[in-house]
Amino acid sequence: MSFAFGIGIGTQNNQGEWLEVFYQQPIMKPEKELIDVVETALNYKGGNHAIQVTAEQLTQFANALRQTGATDQASLAEKAAGSKRPVVVTVLETDDVASSTPEVYLKLHLISHRLARPHGVKLDGIFGLLPNLAWTNEGAVDLNELPERQLKARLEGRTLEVKSVDKFPQMTDYVVPKGVRIADTARVRLGAYVGEGTTVMHEGFINFNAGTEGTSMIEGRISAGVIVGKGSDLGGGCSTMGTLSGGGNIVIAVGENCLIGANAGVGIPLGDRCKVEAGLYVTSGTKVALLDDNNKLVEVIKARDLANKPDLLFRRNSQTGAVECKTNKSAIELNEELHANN
Repeated sequence: MSFAFGIGIGTQNNQGEWLEVFYQQPIMKPEKELIDVVETALNYKGGNHAIQVTAEQLTQFANALRQTGATDQASLAEKAAGSKRPVVVTVLETDDVASSTPEVYLKLHLISHRLARPHGVKLDGIFGLLPNLAWTNEGAVDLNELPERQLKARLEGRTLEVKSVDKFPQMTDYVVPKGVRIADTARVRLGAYVGEGTTVMHEGFINFNAGTEGTSMIEGRISAGVIVGKGSDLGGGCSTMGTLSGGGNIVIAVGENCLIGANAGVGIPLGDRCKVEAGLYVTSGTKVALLDDNNKLVEVIKARDLANKPDLLFRRNSQTGAVECKTNKSAIELNEELHANN
């Protein structure tokens, strides 16, 4: 069984290099019959390939797909046959490291379509395959071609608006998942996983390969690689440390029904029902004073030793400045658990 499939409408620069690709109906683990049609109609020989196709090939491909009962993909192929932009059929036999821009875009679409979860596809080396582009009101533009495009627009009495200069586009230009609210769509990148019921406020941000499992309020930053559980609230200005911003190989996550206060941050994975006081940034090396039910000091440990533990409250002592941790269970019981396997 192949890993993924998609019919994409893309953009190329003047040298014929792919800039971006839009996949309306990507498929994860496509049926063998569909791949068989790709082999016969498009001369696909296996492996991971992005095949640029002509209108004539797409028409033949659509007819062959319809005979197998793949009516949705057949309809998409028929529509793509009339495209004014280049069309690519991308087949990923395995979830191997991507080797082309269309392959990367297919993987990012799989995540934003909720077909794959963050960390569910290999995204190693994608930055070298994603060109830095001008994202405009007329789509993606190669930066080397931008001045000429801007001049052409002015001469024709219009303005070419550059919304951003980045390797990643905003997700909603490609995918709008069901049941979400996003106040500022520019702050959610393609490749984000936005669970149903999520609200992203104006200052909220979700990077690629990161996101929410649903019913979450996001007013802070979800960095690359971070997943936030259902019912959790990230307060205004707060941050989660991702694999690209210091988290290293540790997968940072926020459990269910957690609260990260305004301007706070976490650099460890949190278990369910945890709270981090506003303004407090907890990194893996932060020295934390464990308190018992009577607020008596039990032990000072590093925050990494509390990773994935549920029912924790992280706070800063306003008099001493020490970072403290209390739990709905006693800190002594927690302490015993920490050292059980030492």
